[in-house]
Order: sequence, then structure tokens, then C-alpha cells
Amino acid sequence: MDHELHTSEEIKTVENVEKKLREEAKLLLAEKKIDVLVGYEAGTLPMTATPCFITAPEEADRLVWNAFCVQNLAKFVQDLISLHRESQQRVKPEARTRKVVGVVARGCTTRSLVIQLQERQFNRDDIFVIGVPCGGYVDKRKVAAQVAGQEVREASLAGDRLSVKTAGEAKTLSLGGILADNCLTCRFNNPVLSDLMIGSPASAMASESEYAGVEAHEKLSPADRWDYFEKEMAKCIRCNACRQACPSCYCRVCFAEQSQPQWVGVSEDETDTQVFQIMRLYHMVGRCVDCGSCVAVCPMGVDLRTFLKKLDKDAFELFGNRAGSSLEDLPPLSQFKEDDREDFIYDPQKAK
Repeated sequence: MDHELHTSEEIKTVENVEKKLREEAKLLLAEKKIDVLVGYEAGTLPMTATPCFITAPEEADRLVWNAFCVQNLAKFVQDLISLHRESQQRVKPEARTRKVVGVVARGCTTRSLVIQLQERQFNRDDIFVIGVPCGGYVDKRKVAAQVAGQEVREASLAGDRLSVKTAGEAKTLSLGGILADNCLTCRFNNPVLSDLMIGSPASAMASESEYAGVEAHEKLSPADRWDYFEKEMAKCIRCNACRQACPSCYCRVCFAEQSQPQWVGVSEDETDTQVFQIMRLYHMVGRCVDCGSCVAVCPMGVDLRTFLKKLDKDAFELFGNRAGSSLEDLPPLSQFKEDDREDFIYDPQKAK
């Protein structure tokens, strides 16, 4: 059943956000309140919007905001600030400058920014957050299924409809049926942090149980769960696209590339792949915001989300934590509470 995406009023809001976004970006850059704005621009292929870096007011007309905007832009905020700080180490103290990075941010992006602030990757005054309401983004794999795998040569959005043309046919699809799974269960499609909010708040997306998929997976036997993990990880080609797209992956040297000691081999051996994915998944405890960037960029379609949502579910049920929901709600592995539940450590059955 299609998810009901927008009311007519919300469609109008979505259409106005892009215009207002460009206007505000021009002002912020002209008034030098920000040095660079990280946003989206139209891609060169149908159904794509790519990250862009706007540094001059006249470039602001490149900005777009639509259901093709997929990647979590918080990844680039951390990159830009850390690179600038490194460059300043080679400058005389009296000549050093500060870089303020603006970012177009929907709910999941702001949650990632909160985590980066909690982990002291930068200071609050190093960023300027332009909050935008989100109605979800298009899952290209779902579109491909709707057109029997044919190459989409043209695509255009009109309200809650996507019109596509392939070599063999033209088709109009309901956005509700082709949104990414993480969008359909999102409870944070409005920014949790912003300096400037554009557009009216969007209606809640979550029309179904957030953890329905995880609960179904939990009902499988341990052997069946492991079989599913093995099957999914057998698809992995170790391209590292998931790591590169993740806004919470910013270690200077990834454990997968350390040689002293070597934690995991660099080959395509299935056990190396499994260890890499298990360790990366557990690095996401209390840090994954379910933005879907890792799933979207995976060329092999590995189901990472089931395992990430399991960790998210446990963090919420055992510690009451929702990653990045507020600056005060610290990740469970970075804080200590005297009233933490401990039964599950010794007897997991007591946690149920």
C-alpha cells in the first residue's frame, strides 16, 4: 500500500522551499555569515541530486531541494571543518581564520550534526544550519522494480508524483510507493536543530511500526539470523562506499586499514568481510540516525539497515536513547548513569 505523502498544502510548501532556500543562501553568503554552504544541486543523470559547495551569492541558484536529495550532508560538514583546521596549523597564529560552514539539513542530517557536536568534532558556532522539512527521498531500486529494470532516461517530479520515461514506455509513479524504507518509518523528518528554518513543519512520516522489520528478524532462530547475515555479507565487495558515505565515520585511520595491529584483512575473504561489517556496525551503536546513506550508495544492495536498526532498537529500549535527538541525549556508550539497567548484561532474557 502506498504511503500517503503530502496534502495539497504540503506540496505547495515543498515547491516553495527551493526558492526560499536560494534567497536565504544568497543573503548569508553576501553578508559573510557563512563561508561555504553545503547543499544539493541537480545531477547529470535522471533522479539524481548531488552535494554541492556554494561559496558565492551568484552560485546559490544551483541549489535544489526535492525527493532526489539523498545523501546525508553532515558528512561534508565535518570534512570541511577538519580540513580547514588542519590547514590552519601551517599558518602563523595571528593569521589564522575561522571557517563557518552552512548546511541544508533535514531531520536525519541535523541528528548527525548533533552527534558530531556531542563528539566534539567542531563547535556550535562553526556551523549554520538551514533546516528544511522532509517528505522522504526516492529509492532508485524501487523505481527500477516499477519499470522492470529498464534504464530511466527522463524523470520529473510534480507534487507527489514521479514521471519517468524509459526506452519502452512513459510511466507515472506515486512517490509514496517508491520512498526509501528508512523514510517510511522516520520519526524525525523535521530538523531537531536549526539556525534558520525554511518551510512549515512536515507531517510525520511514520505510518507503520518503526521496528517491524527488526522484530520479524528477532523471531528467527540464532542459526537463521546468522544465515541471513552470511547471505547478505556475501554480496559485499569491500568497496567501502558505506563507510565513505556515513556521517558518523570520520576516524583519521579506519580500523580496517590499520596494520599495527591488523584487525582485519584487506582481501575479499568472507571472514574478513564479515568482521569488517560487524565491527563497523557496532561502531554505530547510539550513532546511526537511519539516514539510509549507506544503503543508498551500496552497489550490491547489501541489507545493512536490518542490523543497524536492531542496534538502534536496543539502544532505545535498554537505554532510552534515540541517536542525535538532542544535544542533551548523549550516546549510551559515552555516558554513565547510576540507574542504567544491567540485567541484560548477565541474563539477556530479563531485558525482554
